[in-house]
Amino acid sequence: MEEKIYPDSGVELNPFTARNYDKVMNIGSFGMYRGFIKKAISNMEIKPDDQILDLGCGTGRNASLMLKYLDDNGHITGLDISEHMEKQFRQKFTDDKRVDFINTRIDHPLNVNKIYDKIFISFVIHGFPHEVRDAVIRNAFEHLKTGGIFYILDFGEFDMDKMPWFDRFIFEKIECKYAFDYIKRDWKEILKGYGFENFSEYFYLKKYIRLLKTVKQ
Repeated sequence: MEEKIYPDSGVELNPFTARNYDKVMNIGSFGMYRGFIKKAISNMEIKPDDQILDLGCGTGRNASLMLKYLDDNGHITGLDISEHMEKQFRQKFTDDKRVDFINTRIDHPLNVNKIYDKIFISFVIHGFPHEVRDAVIRNAFEHLKTGGIFYILDFGEFDMDKMPWFDRFIFEKIECKYAFDYIKRDWKEILKGYGFENFSEYFYLKKYIRLLKTVKQ
């Protein structure tokens, strides 16, 4: 197993988890992952010709759902550092020119010579130390057109002390320490500091999961 760059992170996956990521997510969410991901993608209001950047795209599961809303003029670029994810992603979209993949870190400056209509990140940003999240958000801002939309699908902001004991037990067992920091922060205020405005929220799974929508001004 490769050494983690961020030792306490839960988004840097070991090879077994990376190879079986979709199954792991289905089991870990008691089968609910599939449903709310599909709902979240529908809430993105994707236009047929949208140019979409998927940060930390994983196996391409989310891109497959987004692709259904695109015509021949639409396009999705997936970014991920995992070779195991890359293999699964490419297998899903063989010969589909509307999709491409770039193996790169999303917490370093991006070498992507394109500006996008929508940028999407799903259950990745909570797994970074907060100072590293800065680079991810800057990448999103710099690669969005003016008026473009940034979507963060991740945990909402909630007080763990008010959670039912079972929900709290599950969260404490499966999440890395950075997630506990993530849920305490005011993400609208944070994103405003980068130049994002006009926020909308969509909630799933007792409001523990949120799709946060914001616009580049």
